Amino acid sequence: MDKVAIVILNWNGVAMLREFLPTVLACSNTEFSTSIYLADNGSSDDSIAVTQTEFPAVKLIDLGENYGFAEGYNRAISLIDAEYIVLLNSDVEVTSRWLEPMVEFMDTNPSVGACQPKIRDWKNKEYFEYAGASGGFIDKFGYPFCRGRIQNTLEQDHGQYDDVAPVFWASGAALFIRKQVYQLVGGLDARFFAHMEEIDLCWRLGSRGYDLVVIPQSVVYHVGGATLNKANPRKTFLNFRNNLLMLYKNVPDQALRKTLRARLLLDNLAALFFLLRGELGNAKAVLRARKEFSILKKDFHADRLDNLKHTSPNLNGIYPRSLIFDYYIRGIKKYSLLKLK
Repeated sequence: MDKVAIVILNWNGVAMLREFLPTVLACSNTEFSTSIYLADNGSSDDSIAVTQTEFPAVKLIDLGENYGFAEGYNRAISLIDAEYIVLLNSDVEVTSRWLEPMVEFMDTNPSVGACQPKIRDWKNKEYFEYAGASGGFIDKFGYPFCRGRIQNTLEQDHGQYDDVAPVFWASGAALFIRKQVYQLVGGLDARFFAHMEEIDLCWRLGSRGYDLVVIPQSVVYHVGGATLNKANPRKTFLNFRNNLLMLYKNVPDQALRKTLRARLLLDNLAALFFLLRGELGNAKAVLRARKEFSILKKDFHADRLDNLKHTSPNLNGIYPRSLIFDYYIRGIKKYSLLKLK
């Protein structure tokens, strides 16, 4: 059994593989046993052939079709024997000794179920990256934010968030997790297909007593938006729909009705905002996401009942105010200005 298995999920990403696999191979030679896997989600480009010929040290898992981010990882991880799994996006550049700080911390802190490195922006390397930065949180209405990123405002990294710290969610761009724990809580929710699935997974981890942390001594650089950019209506649809499903699955009874009422208002405002910006596709995507949530939520009722057996109202990392109000009305643009407790 390997100590660490790095799993890169790929779909038609041959250019990304050529760009970033060399650094993963070069920077993942450790004293402990580490294997690198490419899980291919039914690519129609040359991803498999290029991996076999140019990167023979990478182990290939051919999934045969596109199962999406969540189910693709679930299927691949079920075939791998390792103590720790790293879910690594194909558009991530790793750095020297990026694995060691996370392994050392996890080895000595058995209560920690998952962690993430510090994630900087590959295109602007002095700044944090949107999808994870230096650890993730959510507000009481389900809006994610990070140490180093609130909404679309990215902070420059001056070392202000270099402490190892508890977080609510760890980024799926570079998620380091115990395989046994991943399987115990059911892995990623395949019904999400893509987006928000790692936050949902981390919510289940935290509810079941596992700690989550960020280890900033490990640094990676993430391109972000390599599959779908932020302005893509498909991405907008998945983010809004899955966020609502995540709330339905996890928010305690006493807060759910108020949370969903607030989200109805906030989502309609988001749709109006997109419309005023001329982004008709994104405005429609928000409304379609809400409609599909109303249809699908009954299919998640059993998950909700199971999660509520564990969910604590004192779960750490949920900001007790509205992030949207504080960002747009109060002008709070930095994590350090928020009061999480």
